[in-house]
Amino acid sequence: MDKLQKGIEEMQNHNYEEAAKWFTEAIDENPNEPVGYINFGNLLLHMNDFERAQRFFNRAIELDEEAATAYYGLGNVYYEQEKYTKAQEQFILAVHHGLDEADVHFMLGMTYVHQEYPKLALPYLLRAAELAEDDVDIQFQYGLCLAQNGQIDEAEKTMNHVLQLEEQHSDAHYNLGVVALHKEDAHKALEHFDRALEINSEHMLASHAKAQVEQALNE
Repeated sequence: MDKLQKGIEEMQNHNYEEAAKWFTEAIDENPNEPVGYINFGNLLLHMNDFERAQRFFNRAIELDEEAATAYYGLGNVYYEQEKYTKAQEQFILAVHHGLDEADVHFMLGMTYVHQEYPKLALPYLLRAAELAEDDVDIQFQYGLCLAQNGQIDEAEKTMNHVLQLEEQHSDAHYNLGVVALHKEDAHKALEHFDRALEINSEHMLASHAKAQVEQALNE
């Protein structure tokens, strides 16, 4: 097993010092190979050492301008610091250089979500949802974005898919309750709000919505 692989395994096991040792050795042996710097950058990102992570990803890009995962790593550095426009630029470069994976499309979509551009987010979240049909977080965010874009039927379908993946998803139930209200089905909405509160008794949005619906039904 090569040193990079050993480093990745140690990182997955949260043995960050051991991972750093293996990555350092890999870089020392192949200083002109970008992949060592990318892996070390990912490790530093895990450790929230954003400044150093950024240097390692930039070094990888200096060595290979086509290194798509280096742009992706750099995008994550900016994203974690809530620099969404800068993150967006890097994720777009990652896609441009051939990275076509669910995560990069999802992160790109989320940069637009955080900047309150749901229309611009939608195509990227759609692509992510297509590539990762069983990823609960991706499917949920895609469903939310559909709702924000007024695509209520599609949002309902996607939230139901989320519940197929994870029955105890209180936020999916809450959002299905909101969809039911859009469709003027107060009783169905209440069922979903109740279910959300069964799963998470501190779900404030579901609690507030339930109280409002009950009040309206009693008037």
